[in-house]
Amino acid sequence: MLNRLTDTLNFQTDALILRSERQRLISSNIANADTPNYQARDFDFATALSQATGQRSQGQSTLAMPTLQLATGQSGHLGLNGTPAGAKTGPGMNYATPAQTNLDNNSVDMDRERASFVDNTVRYEATLRFITGQVKTLNTAMTGQ
Repeated sequence: MLNRLTDTLNFQTDALILRSERQRLISSNIANADTPNYQARDFDFATALSQATGQRSQGQSTLAMPTLQLATGQSGHLGLNGTPAGAKTGPGMNYATPAQTNLDNNSVDMDRERASFVDNTVRYEATLRFITGQVKTLNTAMTGQ
């Protein structure tokens, strides 16, 4: 019984982490709307979530994401515990296909980015409400009220 509860909460945790990462990417795209040669980035949420939850071990969140690393002159340069400085994990990124060509080669479509931002925000809040409801239900079940 406890494993099912843990797995459900871990699934929701993974979803929140991925939603916040997607929100960061969309915000970055919006912020760089006027930057020449900027290529809008995004990732497929469903694929990233299935990768994150498909390889789960009991009781742990294991987001299966590739590691992005800084280029260094030597393999141990600026490293900490075998990991290069600035190493960060993130979902597999895709470039957005531009809806129309621009003279500055910027692929940010503000209408698409705004819609994605709002959609992701609503889904993030829905996930938070689901977790809150689930915790309240568990609390009610434990206290017997």
